[in-house]
Amino acid sequence: MTRTQRVMMRLPFFYGWIIVVVTFITMAIGVNARTSFSLFFPPIIDEFGWERGVTAGAFSFGFLVSGVVSPLIGRLMDRAGPRAVMELGVALMAGGMLLAPLTTQPWHLYLTIGVMVGAGSVCLGYSGQSLFLPNWFNRRRGLAMGLAFAGVGIGSMTLLPWVQHMIEQSGWRTACTAMGVLILIVLAPINLLLHKRPEDIGLQPDGDAAASASVKPVSYIVDSAWASTDWTLSRAVRTARFWWIAIGYFGGLYIWYAVQVHQTKYLLDIGFSANVAVWALGAVSLLGIPGQIVLGHVSDRIGREWVWTASCLGFAICFLALIALAQFPSLLLVYVMVLAQGALGYGLTSIMGAVVLEIFQGKHFGSIFGTIMLTALAGGAAGPWVTGLLHDLTGSYTLGFAIAVAMSGLSAVAVWLASPRKVRAVAGQLHRTGTR
Repeated sequence: MTRTQRVMMRLPFFYGWIIVVVTFITMAIGVNARTSFSLFFPPIIDEFGWERGVTAGAFSFGFLVSGVVSPLIGRLMDRAGPRAVMELGVALMAGGMLLAPLTTQPWHLYLTIGVMVGAGSVCLGYSGQSLFLPNWFNRRRGLAMGLAFAGVGIGSMTLLPWVQHMIEQSGWRTACTAMGVLILIVLAPINLLLHKRPEDIGLQPDGDAAASASVKPVSYIVDSAWASTDWTLSRAVRTARFWWIAIGYFGGLYIWYAVQVHQTKYLLDIGFSANVAVWALGAVSLLGIPGQIVLGHVSDRIGREWVWTASCLGFAICFLALIALAQFPSLLLVYVMVLAQGALGYGLTSIMGAVVLEIFQGKHFGSIFGTIMLTALAGGAAGPWVTGLLHDLTGSYTLGFAIAVAMSGLSAVAVWLASPRKVRAVAGQLHRTGTR
């Protein structure tokens, strides 16, 4: 045992909670650094006079880059671990932010904000963190991920107003540079604290003591044959479960981004003030913080499928409320839409990593999860595009929102058919394994 391992084992708390804190801070800065493009967007257009489609295309291009590199990041995680992945993300995202102020042509923006920040966001965001954080917990896996991912909401409430203030005072170039420096000085050192799994430093998940010969270890396994399989990517893609997860995750990000992108414009179109539209978007992020934490914890008690269904139901209610608002505009329906989307819908993120890990746990998990996230990101790209296209064709959002309601149902059904509960039980359902 190394000196570092001995220090970690003597800590008065489980080292996994340090992993959660590092992830929380990384998500707060890394995810919102990418989101800050929406704040840079207006002053960039004002300065260069480029068409909106050309300028916004840098963000969309970054989304495509995210999808392409997601499987590669998964393979890197399998081979080199989280420190290599996170530091690569820091270098890419900070580099993109520091180089973006040198922009004089549209392709400069596509290279920096698109390629570099987009690729870096895969490492530092939901996809990258879900590749290793679930390894640290069994009983509290959902709670830990909910707490860690709540950093995104806290970051949006603190970091984005700071960026906007800096833009107003010193310009978008200074704000962009400051963001790049912040990523380097905060995220580069703290991510050196990461380890892929507790066993790597002589610990057990949840901080449990190592099982002794006289004590029977707790088993979460329901299907021994499935759990004992060495799941490689090639084996996984030949199973129905892999594709049901892929369909469920495609639908999950489809509905997430369909409403996130179009909600504000829709509320303005049907007569609500800009203040109400902006408040609604911010309130969703605020409600998402307790939503992710609570639903993550609940998933540890009742199962991942039920919480995924509750989140999909939240998005379905959200879209139905938006449809109803066109005929019955009222603040009450806006409140329903915001509450359902934030408090329920955002719970999806707290269990995305857990579902895949509990089905395809093993040394190739990163490659499998990264490939599944490719389909998820495709859903995130398709949702806003299809919804906008249907509006252009029909002159209304009704059909697009109705399809999103159907997609919510499809996503929920797909995760039930993937059935992680039939491979590994959550802590609250250990009676199914006979080792409660």
